[in-house]
Amino acid sequence: MELALDMAGRMPEGLTLNISYAQYRKGFPGWNRTEIAPSFHRLYFIAEGRGSVTLNGVKYEPKPNQMMIMPAGTNQMALTDQEDPYSRYFCHFDAQVGEWPLFPADGSLYICDARDPAFIERTFQELVELFHRGGPFAVLRTQSCLLTMLACCLEDGGYTDFWKKFMQQTERSKLGNVLSYIQTHLHEPMEIEQLAEIVHLHPNYFIPYFKKIMGVTPMHYVQRKRMEEAKRLLTYTDTAISDIADQIGMQLAYFSRQFKGYTGLSPSAYRACIR
Repeated sequence: MELALDMAGRMPEGLTLNISYAQYRKGFPGWNRTEIAPSFHRLYFIAEGRGSVTLNGVKYEPKPNQMMIMPAGTNQMALTDQEDPYSRYFCHFDAQVGEWPLFPADGSLYICDARDPAFIERTFQELVELFHRGGPFAVLRTQSCLLTMLACCLEDGGYTDFWKKFMQQTERSKLGNVLSYIQTHLHEPMEIEQLAEIVHLHPNYFIPYFKKIMGVTPMHYVQRKRMEEAKRLLTYTDTAISDIADQIGMQLAYFSRQFKGYTGLSPSAYRACIR
């Protein structure tokens, strides 16, 4: 079968980006960490220093003027030299094409020597400044910076078959029916056993299988979809907040707590901010 999506010359349909944090940090603190599996992707540009990262059991030693993408859901460890610690720019972000994470959690580190490190450093500086300064077009500009650097990392690293592998993975995945079920049953209680049954897996196997592909656990994904639906209803409708809670299958008090934890604002404050 021919590749379903010719990526040459255009953006993939349904690509969405969300930047949750961006910063420049110099020195030892904030880098060393024991094994974690974050729910967001990380993009780094190493300016100075020495150290290592271990991703899904494979050790790498990023060097100055290198970029790297650490996919969400991968098992990550990081160390840096106390005598010559890393100075690095970094960005935490989510990236999806439709429902599929752009970078799979079962993959390896995407790493490259930046062809034009001065350009990457300027672009990262712009991203960090815009992220913290804000403004009416900051989201568009920061996303433009991020897309540019992601493209540079993949291109400079020789990941020329990235889109082909992405399409092959998503086309053969058995999770499509699970994701459709979640989307159409957000208003109902959902249990792991229900979701696992759709793909005929024991729940103990289904949870790591789901996380391997999606980068988060099934119930984390369900919660995220409920919060996204709540944001949509708060933005584009006048539906009462209590009715929104009902529509996504939550008690009002629990919904309010979860929504504030997800967005930093109560449902009513969020509605007031976006109108």
